Amino acid sequence: MPFRPAAPRRTLTRMMLALALGLAGAAAFAAPGDAVEPPASPVLKTAGAADSAAGPADTVAERPALLRKVHDKAADMVMAAMNFVGVRYKRGGESAETGFDCSGFTRHVFEMSLGLMLPRRADEQAAAPGLVAVRREDLQPGDLVFFNTLKHTFSHVGIYIGNHRFIHSPRPGQKVRTEDMSFAYWARRFTGARRAEGAALLAPAASPVATAAVAGE
Repeated sequence: MPFRPAAPRRTLTRMMLALALGLAGAAAFAAPGDAVEPPASPVLKTAGAADSAAGPADTVAERPALLRKVHDKAADMVMAAMNFVGVRYKRGGESAETGFDCSGFTRHVFEMSLGLMLPRRADEQAAAPGLVAVRREDLQPGDLVFFNTLKHTFSHVGIYIGNHRFIHSPRPGQKVRTEDMSFAYWARRFTGARRAEGAALLAPAASPVATAAVAGE
């Protein structure tokens, strides 16, 4: 006599196969918008990662523009300084109306053209925290140049204008003028140079250059 109880097992197998095929068909014909998104890790980036990836490229792209701005600021300062050629020397003077001494002249030009307030004395300007030391062979227009004219370092200061020349207010009885740094007198007495950093030139309000109200040279 045939063994009949196997029929329910075949029925169960068919039901399971139909269910599997139905699920596969549903997945195959799902609309694009219904598709499950891939795991977040390969697609999403943290804000920090995105910033770090974009940052270097942005910095490289912006660097020429920043350098041009710094160069333009230095050029403006040189032009401003040249406007005072012929103004008489006055000890303690800080304006074209009263006259300038050497550090009063550089202080006035920096404040007027860059918005940077230098200390009052030449030696204090050489030590100002917002300025960086520059070698003589690396001088650029707008740099401060210092000389030993009173038997002590950084006793005189002027502004480098290029082509081995600087502009300054020399001494009593003289007027603001340009000089050649290659002349023996100045070459022997040169003691250093300072430059306003790029950040200070572009954002004067945040400059760390100190302010002092002591008497000048």
